[in-house]
Amino acid sequence: MNVELISIGDELLIGQTVNTNAAWMGAEFSLRGGNVVHTTVIQDTEEAIIDAVDRALTRVDVVILTGGLGPTKDDITKHTLCKYFNTELEINRDVLEHVKSFFTSRGKEMLDVNVQQAALPKKASILKNDVGTASGMWFEQDGKVLISLPGVPYEMKYLMNRWIFDKLGKQFPMTAIYHQTMHIQGLGESFLAERIEDIENEMRQENIGLAFLPSPGQLRLRFTSEVNPENKELIAGFMRQIEERLPRYVYGRGKEQLNQVVGELLASRKATIGTVESCTGGSLATEIVGVPGSSAYFEGSFITYSYDLKESLAGVSMADIKKHGAVSEEVVLQMARGGQKMLGVDYCLAASGIAGPGGATPGKPVGTVWIAMASPEKVIAKKFLFGDHRERNIRKTVLTALNLLRCELLEL
Repeated sequence: MNVELISIGDELLIGQTVNTNAAWMGAEFSLRGGNVVHTTVIQDTEEAIIDAVDRALTRVDVVILTGGLGPTKDDITKHTLCKYFNTELEINRDVLEHVKSFFTSRGKEMLDVNVQQAALPKKASILKNDVGTASGMWFEQDGKVLISLPGVPYEMKYLMNRWIFDKLGKQFPMTAIYHQTMHIQGLGESFLAERIEDIENEMRQENIGLAFLPSPGQLRLRFTSEVNPENKELIAGFMRQIEERLPRYVYGRGKEQLNQVVGELLASRKATIGTVESCTGGSLATEIVGVPGSSAYFEGSFITYSYDLKESLAGVSMADIKKHGAVSEEVVLQMARGGQKMLGVDYCLAASGIAGPGGATPGKPVGTVWIAMASPEKVIAKKFLFGDHRERNIRKTVLTALNLLRCELLEL
């Protein structure tokens, strides 16, 4: 079953809103064996909608539109679909009662414009929306299916899960797909590919797909196959091989996040942690406390952007700052050691770097970062050259520091 997704809205085209709907549907269809072959974003105009639908219906089995189903005059999708399928709107009594109860249950006044949410195309099968007022609409023509859904993400997801996946599964043959994901930190895509080339070749021979999905500071490996017990066992075996070969870099599977993995290690050891941050500006502490229950191990953080605060809060020698610079091994080691002492923690992570775009000095380009970790036994520091993009440099610093701590906790 081939699918095209059409997202309607000027806010998507101008970048005001990110098109998360298409990303979610693409992922969900891939798990169910549907093949999303096109994703289109268009203006909220009759001409654009008709042109996009015309094109889509010539090349796919199923077209799904999202957006343009609100009560205001700029939401024209259902009017345009009436014209396209040569039908007209009529008040759907069941939907009207639902819209009335929707407003009543929330203590809100229902306006005349809201009644129009119950005006729906006669030729469409109506998909009841229990979490909103815009119904889904299902049209069929010449063996093809067109589905129109609200653009609000949680309403779209409800309708897809409640009605649409089941209906499509009964009408079109789909082979379920099995996915597993592995998370890697500290190893680039090309270096990883070289390190696991023999494993990847063996996977291809077993018809197991492997995709490299990089993002700032980390990399995901996605394993894909048709659903059956044998393939699940094969994938599990290949994942174990990679984990055993690259334990310093592989930190989790599936929905596991690095901050969660590190938090569980700290909690299991009843160990505490704090941070002393310069270039990350608190992002490292924010990542750590993003895990529910992090108060069991996180004590606090010093954000020491200035020289004076490095000295007064973390005990860094001003003489060393002036001699070596704030972005140096000598300074970041003292930040970690001082933070460990002043915060009274077992482990302390420290980071000092040049996030950019300015601030580079001779021998220290933008992206130069020193990360240090103080543990009960030692203090270590490492230098990294991350690149010239400020946000990516901060993100890479946060993830690299957490993985440094993970490796220490696991004695890797």
